[in-house]
Amino acid sequence: MTSYHQNIKMCYSIDAKGDFPWDEKDFRYLMVTLAGLGSLLLYLYFKDNGREISWKDFVHRYLGRGLVERLEVVNKQFVRVILVPGTDIESSYVWFNIGSVDTFERNLEAAHLELGLEPSHRAAVVYSTESDGSFLMSMIPSLLLIGFLLLTLRRSSIGGAGGRGRSPFSMSESTAKMMKENIEVKFKDVAGCEEAKLEILEFVNFLKNPQQYQDLGAKIPKGAVLSGPPGTGKTLLAKATAGEANVPFIAVNGSEFLEMFVGVGPARVRDMFAMARKNAPCILFIDEIDAVGRKRGGGNFGGQSEQENTLNQLLVEMDGFNTATNVVVLAGTNRPDILDPALMRPGRFDRQIYIGPPDIKGRASIFKVHLQPIKLDPSLDKDALARKMAAATPGFTGADIANVCNEAALIAARYLSPAVSHTHFEQAIDRVIGGLEKKTQVLQPTEKKTVAYHEAGHAVAGWFLQHVDPLLKVSIIPRGKGLGYAQYLPREQYLYTKEQLFDRMCMMLGGRVAEQVFFGRITTGAQDDLKKVTQSAYSQVVQFGMSEKVGQVSFDLPRQGEMVLEKPYSEATAELIDKEVRGLVDQAYESTMQLIKEKKEQVEMVGNHLLEKEVLNKEDMVELLGPRPFQEKSTYEEFVEGTGSFEEDTSLPEGLRDWNQERGGEAEETDPAQEKQQPV
Repeated sequence: MTSYHQNIKMCYSIDAKGDFPWDEKDFRYLMVTLAGLGSLLLYLYFKDNGREISWKDFVHRYLGRGLVERLEVVNKQFVRVILVPGTDIESSYVWFNIGSVDTFERNLEAAHLELGLEPSHRAAVVYSTESDGSFLMSMIPSLLLIGFLLLTLRRSSIGGAGGRGRSPFSMSESTAKMMKENIEVKFKDVAGCEEAKLEILEFVNFLKNPQQYQDLGAKIPKGAVLSGPPGTGKTLLAKATAGEANVPFIAVNGSEFLEMFVGVGPARVRDMFAMARKNAPCILFIDEIDAVGRKRGGGNFGGQSEQENTLNQLLVEMDGFNTATNVVVLAGTNRPDILDPALMRPGRFDRQIYIGPPDIKGRASIFKVHLQPIKLDPSLDKDALARKMAAATPGFTGADIANVCNEAALIAARYLSPAVSHTHFEQAIDRVIGGLEKKTQVLQPTEKKTVAYHEAGHAVAGWFLQHVDPLLKVSIIPRGKGLGYAQYLPREQYLYTKEQLFDRMCMMLGGRVAEQVFFGRITTGAQDDLKKVTQSAYSQVVQFGMSEKVGQVSFDLPRQGEMVLEKPYSEATAELIDKEVRGLVDQAYESTMQLIKEKKEQVEMVGNHLLEKEVLNKEDMVELLGPRPFQEKSTYEEFVEGTGSFEEDTSLPEGLRDWNQERGGEAEETDPAQEKQQPV
């Protein structure tokens, strides 16, 4: 008995904890349904279904012996034979099937005549209609499906966080979320995009202290679009705003407005802005707004577009605001070029904030942030390491830098190192740039020699060309899809001359030329190099106006995967462009061929050392080839020399120093780190 009570108590406690997704009333309904189904199954199981016989048995064993009291034709399908009382049989009755009633009546009449039964002694025939349960059984699946749907609707209408269920009847409700607690990202975690962060701080200050701007006649901007390449920190900046702005922050994804049901998108937009007005002053953030803000009129062949209707509703809601509502709309996208012009105009999104890849100072600030939780070797200084890594990672975004720091820690843990060292960071950079190292990949000796001389051709060509970036490492260990690679240190440069681009083309052709010079044959290993050379040549001729014959014109090159229906220039111009590109590539090839032949001994020396050591760094190259005959920059201090300071400028204007405090009110104590910078 004690065990029984313990089991009952356990079941009650499980239900009380909410492990069962139903309340007591739902549980009672379920039990009643199960009891009814159980009773029906028991009835059908124990029901006496009689014994089936043939027509011949019926005539000779029952009808001929006078054992039949009456015949019941049921549903015109079978005949139930009711026997006279006292007949000894196993079942209460017997039955047989009939093809049709007319046939049965003729056969019965013939049997009576054959047996010589007088009409007074013949069995009575009764016709009846009965329900055999087949209709009910056929309805059970439909009833179960309807019951399941009703239960689901009931549970979804009372479930969900804060009582906001996701039943079909609530589809028009916005999926926007009010961000309150548990947001761990702060502005100190965002670095490398100080200008963009300053704009966001100003938006928060608009809402906290509007009088500061209204006294001068300024109006609060309606919104801003955060645009830029993936991984530069657009969403991270929005998370930091939600984590530190002492105003309500509402977040929603652009794709959540698009559903298969007509009218859901516009209804959700209305509901979202109603929520924003209710919580004003507040910030409304729409991530990946290109999902709903795409230009109208494209790809809609005559039908109503739900996306266009949603965009129209968004335009109306944004332009319906006035300065008294104090609602700022932020949006994030990496495709601002496809957004509708009506959405981007002032009055809706007043500001367009571009967040690009960070420069070397920004990368150093980002490294400092991501190095905080990592256990570094005691001999390493975090600031010095951050600067060195920033110099070694040109073009990296904030997401790339975070990946490098995490990969370094993972590599250290893989080899049970007590701390993360500088070597681990170098390996992490190689992993992020080149892909996974494949030491076990089997190469035939001839292929390995071809790869070594191919990479030696790249390295030597780059070493003796003035405008090529400094070489960091050359390796014939396969990584990713490549069988070898040469790693360079690109400088912080935004403008390139024709001579610089030409030298880069020659460096990329160094591998193919080395194959031709040393082996008298070429391989498919130069496919990626030739692709880059072709793209560079077309960019110079088509986009940058660096061809004298084509002239000072610029045409857009098609994006990868973009379908081009017609070119923006004539066939004659296209032929001229192709001719100029081919001439430029041939000129670079001949120049590289001359250089490799002049430095044939050095190429062979580097190739043999690669076959022996597999990896050569800059020090090895200096030992083999001597110092590079051109001046080059490779350290953080050399890169930032002449830029005013070694660190990123993180100072705030005087009007934003108390950006998160209300003037004249009791302000929150600000973190001194907020005046420093954060990562992107």
